[in-house]
Amino acid sequence: MSYRTALSEVLSTVIGPATAPTGSEPRFPRASVTALGRAGLLGLTVSTEFGGAGMGLPDAAEVVARTARLCPATAAVLQAHYAAVAVVESHGSAWIRGEIAAGRHLVSLALAEDGPNPQGTPGDFWAARSTATRTGDVVALRARKHQVVAAGEADSYIWSSRPLTAPEGLTLWAVPAHAPDLYVPARPDGGGPGGSATSTVVADPVLVPADVMLGRDGAGLDIVLRTVVPWLLELRAAVGAEALHPATSDVLLRAAPRAADSLAAS
Repeated sequence: MSYRTALSEVLSTVIGPATAPTGSEPRFPRASVTALGRAGLLGLTVSTEFGGAGMGLPDAAEVVARTARLCPATAAVLQAHYAAVAVVESHGSAWIRGEIAAGRHLVSLALAEDGPNPQGTPGDFWAARSTATRTGDVVALRARKHQVVAAGEADSYIWSSRPLTAPEGLTLWAVPAHAPDLYVPARPDGGGPGGSATSTVVADPVLVPADVMLGRDGAGLDIVLRTVVPWLLELRAAVGAEALHPATSDVLLRAAPRAADSLAAS
């Protein structure tokens, strides 16, 4: 079965009927996400080597655009998921890629922070306030991440922090949602379509294995600019700017040109 046929079935049998009636309280579209996973659509862009469909960004954009017509919340979840999977595909472990391909693993982005960073510029995600401290094979991450889609619902987050030892840049981590002391203090926090569970995620600290680092220490900015931003731009274009939640559109995309200049000068 083609992914288009699979998507049509999920849209008609699960996502469409589950769309909340006007005036009802929006809830996270868990049944829709589960159905998308079973249909192979969460693993759409994972390579066939790990059981995925091996499709690319244009295919993901089509899935998101068609989904957005019926359920903006599910589309927002897919946008964050596909952008995060693009990072996992290049830098993640075989295990997580296999779990995503099997439809059992939802990934999201935890990149946005507020307040002044160490350089004094509010909202600049490439100069994260988040800290990472390594002791042996364990890393302690401290941060308050905002505008996280599927907060408390995703299985893992692509998480940014200051580097462990590199003099500048970002370091990215695949943080398991079940890690002790990782919590969502409130939902929602005012961003994202209703039902997308867009909220704050706090680590104070959360302990993760050192081997969940994605890419090299300090290389996260390059990964964000060359992978996350292009995926978000394409997905945004597919569904319209209004359908992409603030954390992964206005904040991150507005910051990208300045971050690119900083990277080029380094």
